[in-house]
Amino acid sequence: MKATEDQVVQEELGYHDDEVNLQSIQKYNVADIKKLKSVGICTIKGIQMTTRRALCNVKGLSEAKVDKIKEAANKLIEPGFLTAFEYSEKRKMVFHITTGSQEFDKLLGGGIESMAITEAFGVTAQLPGPNGYTGGKIIFIDTENTFRPDRLRDIADRFNLDHDAVLDNVLYARAYTSEHQMELLDYVAAKFHEEAGIFKLLIIDSIMALFRVDFSGRGELAERQQKLAQMLSRLQKISEEYNVAVFVTNQMTADPGATMTFQADPKKPIGGHILAHASTTRISLRKGRGELRIAKIYDSPEMPENEATFAITAGGIGDAKE
Repeated sequence: MKATEDQVVQEELGYHDDEVNLQSIQKYNVADIKKLKSVGICTIKGIQMTTRRALCNVKGLSEAKVDKIKEAANKLIEPGFLTAFEYSEKRKMVFHITTGSQEFDKLLGGGIESMAITEAFGVTAQLPGPNGYTGGKIIFIDTENTFRPDRLRDIADRFNLDHDAVLDNVLYARAYTSEHQMELLDYVAAKFHEEAGIFKLLIIDSIMALFRVDFSGRGELAERQQKLAQMLSRLQKISEEYNVAVFVTNQMTADPGATMTFQADPKKPIGGHILAHASTTRISLRKGRGELRIAKIYDSPEMPENEATFAITAGGIGDAKE
């Protein structure tokens, strides 16, 4: 009976016989695992990425039980160091999602990168890409009521894809408050675990809109930034845990200090240093003539500062016509 229970727990965690130590896993029980899943913690790595204080806030988990869970998790996946070579091998899992424009993809080093947070707009994640990327499903969190399924039909026509199949591959949710936006991430993590390897992209449009509504004035700025930091940390962990690309749009605001430093563009992205440091790659977009747009690398750990011109067409993002 005990062996059967261990097998159930093992299957719940998504591990195979050669990947798990049953002696360590005995400290869990099915009820505890269900409690963790209810808050979007679905893997051993997810446990390691969550603080003890956050785990203690899960209803039904005592400090003693959390300590045992943490101990067992660390025995299954040792939270130690890797050599740069070992990490380089691990990075081979990273894939890129095409934006629809070859020039834009080139600017980004191949497209929207997985295991990372990218700020910008408009992608075609369902299409196969280079280096074995086979396409996948998308989750779209809409904070401004701007999502329109008809645009997906236009993009499907461009790539000769079935309308219904494309729409079925996009999960949509409307977020109404910053708290609701955070709560939706629990569902996202659970869905990524439930359909492992199927989802490739998470889009939030836009990341800051609801925070600006829910927190106003300098008196609430510190609390806003703390909540934002928690959300961005969760997004980064989800992207690494499930090897998905996270793509967020952001808003711009006037920069009063820009005129003093003679900057060409007196606007800056909102979110402050919290968002600036959390985003792996930041892309500044500006309007060109007609349908043309110019994308510039605003900040990136590996891509040089450069620009690319692309077009927004009925079929989505494409290359600018000569």
